[in-house]
Amino acid sequence: MMICRLRSLLSLAKCSSQPFQSPAAAAARTFSSSHHLQNVGFIGLGNMGSRMANNLIKAGFKLTVHDKNSDVLETFSQMGVSTKKTPYEVSEASDVVITMLPSSAHVIDVYTGPNGLLHGGKLLRPWLLIDSSTIDPQTSRNLSATISNYILKEKKGDWEIPAMLDAPVSGSIIAAEAGTLTFMVGGSEEALLSAKPLFLSMGKSTIYCGGAGSGSAAKICNNLALAVSMLGVSEALALGQSLGVAASTLTKIFNCSSARCWSSDAYNPVPGLMEGVPSSRDYNGGFASKLMTKDLNLALESAKLAGCKYPLTSQAQQMVTWD
Repeated sequence: MMICRLRSLLSLAKCSSQPFQSPAAAAARTFSSSHHLQNVGFIGLGNMGSRMANNLIKAGFKLTVHDKNSDVLETFSQMGVSTKKTPYEVSEASDVVITMLPSSAHVIDVYTGPNGLLHGGKLLRPWLLIDSSTIDPQTSRNLSATISNYILKEKKGDWEIPAMLDAPVSGSIIAAEAGTLTFMVGGSEEALLSAKPLFLSMGKSTIYCGGAGSGSAAKICNNLALAVSMLGVSEALALGQSLGVAASTLTKIFNCSSARCWSSDAYNPVPGLMEGVPSSRDYNGGFASKLMTKDLNLALESAKLAGCKYPLTSQAQQMVTWD
């Protein structure tokens, strides 16, 4: 019965994979990316963004940063990093701008709000804008369409019109610090190839997902699968211990059998079984339940718009939501 239900869910959507690089796209432009990537703006210096920015600094990029938290800005200022009071000021100092923000509303405000990145009329200094926030795909598509109506203040190689990539990440704070994130990227493949040095400075894997909004869509699906698997692993470990089987024993079984997943072998939810994960630090520093709730809400809305059934999404959303 379960297999039949899963088949019915999977039959509602068809997947197509696209390679990271095609010969045609690679040869499409002659573009000195290193020169046009040197000045990087970074907006959103929270748990993830601050670590991503630090890795760019280590890689030798010249950063200009902005965040609403003045203490964070002071920390970067003491490191010799240029700080700005508004997103627009960051834009004016940068060839590329990366944003890492909590929600769609924050992204829209940083781009289109007062003193936002797009504040200066129809002319833009940066040739590339990369949004690594986890937001709904439609917002990503709308912003990409808006930016396509702008022109560059100064031509960069063959680029006359700025490009935008939605490039949310998978990986914990630990991965952000280690520079081992996975980027799911939507937008121009040519822009992605030109910006490859940036992504390699912050992550170990960059996967091209398709046109604008595809990276955001892929991230929503990834986090939906994470939520369901984490809940399943946690419930199974709790049940097993109640039945007299040690969590360590169950974990060994899971990790060499069909129950193996990231939640069991890399992010185990039981304290004391794995070093360096939130469960072994009194659940500090992990992925906040309110952010997972946000991501599941995005998945629910996306499923409704796509006309898909979402029984597991709905159940997971109810389980991780607290007042």
